[in-house]
Amino acid sequence: MPPETHDLWDSRFLNQIIHFMADGVFTLDTRGRISSWNAAMERITGYSPAEALGKTCNILECSQCFDKECPSGLKACGLLEHGESKDYECMVRHKDGHEVPVIKNARVVRDDEGAIIGIVETLTDLTELKKARLKAEQAQRCLEERHRLGNIIGKSREMQQVFTAIQAAASSSATILIQGESGTGKELVAGAIHYNGPFRDKPLVTVNCSALSESLLESELFGHVRGAFTGAMRDRMGRFEEADGGTVFLDEIGEISPYIQVKLLRVLQEREIERVGESRKRKVNIRVIAATNRDLFGLVQEGKFRQDLYYRLKVFPILLPPLRNRRDDIPLLVNHFIEKQNQKTGKHITGVRHAAMQLILDYSWPGNVRELENAIEHAFVLCNSDRIDVFDLPIEIRQMKYHPEIVTVPPFAAPPRPRARAKLTREKLLEVLNACNWNKAEVGRQVGLSRTAIWKYMKKWDIPLKPPASST
Repeated sequence: MPPETHDLWDSRFLNQIIHFMADGVFTLDTRGRISSWNAAMERITGYSPAEALGKTCNILECSQCFDKECPSGLKACGLLEHGESKDYECMVRHKDGHEVPVIKNARVVRDDEGAIIGIVETLTDLTELKKARLKAEQAQRCLEERHRLGNIIGKSREMQQVFTAIQAAASSSATILIQGESGTGKELVAGAIHYNGPFRDKPLVTVNCSALSESLLESELFGHVRGAFTGAMRDRMGRFEEADGGTVFLDEIGEISPYIQVKLLRVLQEREIERVGESRKRKVNIRVIAATNRDLFGLVQEGKFRQDLYYRLKVFPILLPPLRNRRDDIPLLVNHFIEKQNQKTGKHITGVRHAAMQLILDYSWPGNVRELENAIEHAFVLCNSDRIDVFDLPIEIRQMKYHPEIVTVPPFAAPPRPRARAKLTREKLLEVLNACNWNKAEVGRQVGLSRTAIWKYMKKWDIPLKPPASST
């Protein structure tokens, strides 16, 4: 094949390759004018070769071009100074006006003597990648929304039921009774109900019923008139009036006296109040949310709480599970509290080491989510690395002092007190292993030891990690 024919064949072959490339490719001559324009460039920009050839690359209106406007010739182009531009994300403008995300690369082309003979640039279309990114971000947001409502976090079945109940309660004006142990987040649930419903633009007024004496609580809730009692120097609006149109959250409702119970029953029945020292009835438009860590039904049976008030309060009850009954949520909560403490302290802790997380998962958390948050805050004080370790945790978690044996805990009862463990023997361990289907974490909870300790005893006594029947 003659050299001229060979060069022509090479040129046509190269042009075919460039033409069918998925990436956009175009070249500029020494005057800065577009001298070639492949099919992908037409697809990315909307400009045909006939429309692009002879123009400058200014038709692309690239969002980044060495921080300068595109010149009319190569002499002023910043690319000459740098020789090339590395891959970077930017936007170019399509013929119809919309922006197209691309990765852009450009390089000066020189001949054998080093003289500039043009520029070649490539554009990689990121439109589909951007769509995928948006879908991933949307999926992540949906996942986060699914696992949280306001500041309440949980992916467990128990918490999903709570989220469903909150959403149902939020769209209603019914009286809500939130029941759960101390530290389970009853006030957060009350806030979520209020701020996700039609009352969101009105006040949310919180009253802790256990913090005040009967007389002070009466004045706090209902208000008083001047001279009603010693020290009443002026009229005072009560919390029910302050919340008019909104929500009153009565925390620790199980602590109110019989006298306040009677007055509260009238509020729920008639939606009216009387200030202390006044006989005038005042209408209030409020929604009441009450919360307690006590067994109200048990108090009714003991004669310490009015039955009619109990049923008025529990029109729509919400039961918050203790943290020990939703251990799947613990890693989510730990990550949330780490992020919170990072923002508060300026530290950059990224997570929890495996051994520390195992202790956290095995602990019974008598103080529930509040205790877990305090434990992470405690760990931040001691942690000097990028991850929380065993000895950064509070001593009661490390020693499992409050890790009870498995017992049935009635709703709202305080967790059982720790008791001295009987000496563990090989026979006893085998008995508990069989009873728990060889679940080491469950065995640890039953005998008051960590799962790691159970493994060590099994190794010491030459007990296989799996039941003999399944080890063959």
